[in-house]
Amino acid sequence: MSNPVLPPEAGAAHHHIFLGPGHERNERKTWAVIWLCGIMMLAEIIGGSVFGSLALVADGLHMSTHAAALLIAALAYTYARRHADDPRFVFGTGKLGDLAGFTSAIVLAMVALLIGYEAVVRLLSPVQIDFNEAIPLAVVGLFVNVASAWLLSGDDHHGHGHDHAHSHAHSHEHDRHGHAMHRDNNMRAAYVHVMADAAVSVLAIIGLTLGRQYGWVWMDPMAGIVGAVVIANWAYRLLRDTGGILLDTHPDAQMAEQVRQTIEIDGDRLVDLHLWRLGPGHLGAILSVCTNEPRDVPFYRARLGRFSTLSHVTVEIHRDGAAD
Repeated sequence: MSNPVLPPEAGAAHHHIFLGPGHERNERKTWAVIWLCGIMMLAEIIGGSVFGSLALVADGLHMSTHAAALLIAALAYTYARRHADDPRFVFGTGKLGDLAGFTSAIVLAMVALLIGYEAVVRLLSPVQIDFNEAIPLAVVGLFVNVASAWLLSGDDHHGHGHDHAHSHAHSHEHDRHGHAMHRDNNMRAAYVHVMADAAVSVLAIIGLTLGRQYGWVWMDPMAGIVGAVVIANWAYRLLRDTGGILLDTHPDAQMAEQVRQTIEIDGDRLVDLHLWRLGPGHLGAILSVCTNEPRDVPFYRARLGRFSTLSHVTVEIHRDGAAD
């Protein structure tokens, strides 16, 4: 005989807000970087137009694509926060950051392709480079990117969220599984965009300096090719991770095994388990348990209470081997 599915939190207040612990802080930091990039963008475009520098105008237009990518992240933070308790989102707005990260990864991949294409064209057909103007421009770009990286700095994009109220058992579980579960892919995408620009600036400075010093004009496009490969690799990893989350791939096999071991004591059996990510630091779980004991949903929820990342748990109980 099988019992009907019982509500996940019978008799308790229930919500579907699964935003990361640093959501509002990351939102503010992203908007601050957008303002910085926007000011730099306008300064370069206006300055380039006034002083007749095509390089300044071109870099300003490039900065606009960078600011647009960051705008995706900022709008995702704002929308997710404002609609966190909107009932239309069945499992909350925690995944909007992953969707924004996926979109930013596509933009990043397109940037890598454009840089690679332009670098190959210039390698095959070298153009005259004004080193004395280009090098200071690259240095200014690097300075802006370092400032942006500092504004976005913190442990959120690395996924090391912390809850100091955890017990030792919780901390151990967090150490093993917390990286992927707590990672804010929206902040990660913004940070990767900044670092990609910084990497391009560094490579450009190296290539331009060698080109001016030794006449190696080919070093500039070669530096662009290296930068394109690095950026493409970052874009691939971001696409892989965010795409997996959007498709509800299994977040962590070790976590699933720990849940199984926690349930399967005293003769109980876990006959079905679904784990998926709801947002940074939040997992959803649907469990089907077979037992011969008079145990109810709160009993199994109490067993799973040591897993701080299980934010939404639904338990189905089967008796007398009905789930076999």
